Amino acid sequence: MKIFSVGQVNNYIKNIITQDYMLKSLTIKGEVSNCKYHSLGHIYFSLKDETGSLPAVMFKGNVSSGLGFTLKDGQSVIVSGSIGVYERDGRYQLYASKVTLDGAGKLFEEFERLKYKLNEEGLFDFDIKKPIPQYPKKVGIVTAKTGAAIQDIMNIARRRNPYVQLVLYPAKVQGEGASDTIVKGIKVLDSMDVDTIIIGRGGGSMEDLWAFNEENVVRAIYEAKTPIISGTGHEVDITLADYAADLRAPTPSAACELAIPDIMTTINTLNSINNSLYISMSNKLSFARIRLDNFETKLSMLNPVYKLEQQNQYLAELFDRMKLAMNKKYQDSYHRLELLATKLDGLSPTAKLVKGFGYIESGGKPVTDAKSCNVGDKISITVHDGTINARVEEVTT
Repeated sequence: MKIFSVGQVNNYIKNIITQDYMLKSLTIKGEVSNCKYHSLGHIYFSLKDETGSLPAVMFKGNVSSGLGFTLKDGQSVIVSGSIGVYERDGRYQLYASKVTLDGAGKLFEEFERLKYKLNEEGLFDFDIKKPIPQYPKKVGIVTAKTGAAIQDIMNIARRRNPYVQLVLYPAKVQGEGASDTIVKGIKVLDSMDVDTIIIGRGGGSMEDLWAFNEENVVRAIYEAKTPIISGTGHEVDITLADYAADLRAPTPSAACELAIPDIMTTINTLNSINNSLYISMSNKLSFARIRLDNFETKLSMLNPVYKLEQQNQYLAELFDRMKLAMNKKYQDSYHRLELLATKLDGLSPTAKLVKGFGYIESGGKPVTDAKSCNVGDKISITVHDGTINARVEEVTT
């Protein structure tokens, strides 16, 4: 008995499988499960149906060329590729070269293809989105003239702000030619100088909403000068119109709420702004009055009359100071004079006459000794209160 290694058996089976012409190129339909994206770019998954499961791998090189959407569990797909053996684990698997969605998935594949194409052209860029007017006067609506969507929009608009004018372009939103009427509605309302345009419809399947995935609708949204809000389907529904619109709303009702502000909120906001302005202006006026008072004070201080008054007051102060200084000087001088007078009086010959002394003159000359007088000379004796004339009768020495 010949004994084989595991590798030999796996290699033998691999040769058998790889040499089978049918397994070299085949297409398989199944449901995706256990889908995993590898960090290197490969995708590992399984195809299953009610009878069994088939492991599969799609390498990075085939992903970029053979897969136009994101592969997820639960998708019904058609996979083209070949069957091979992974020798390390000893198992066969499908090496996928192309994966497409089956049935309804074809629409999803077309959705992903258009999404990729239009995104590459820049139709979904955020920096081109136009701001939605805060206080619109006229809002255009592109939707069916009958149905829940328009009724909801009208009711919400009436409740939020009955003064906003609504302009409806009745468009076909489903079926043959629907996208053309939507495009026309956008163009007509865009030319009517409305403030905002709402496009949308109620919920439905991807087929029901497909008109809002058409390329001509996306391009019409992109080319419109008026801001557009897209509210298509239910919250979970996403269309290409949502990507292209300036703002996406989960439903038509939500689109109306985004387009038309609540008037009471606006009034409250205006009142708040008015109060803020009043307080701000009051503060500014108070500050201006204080500054004006300061300027008036400074101006009055620079007034020539004020300066003259200041100088007159200063002059009066100088006069008083000078007067005080002169009085003090006078008093000092007067006291000094008195002292000097007292001293001079003490030195004056006449001061001594008060005590019985006299001043004697003979021939106009003072008599300083007895020898200078002769008997019979006329002499004058000056005492403190007058002069006595006399004649010398006797001289004693």
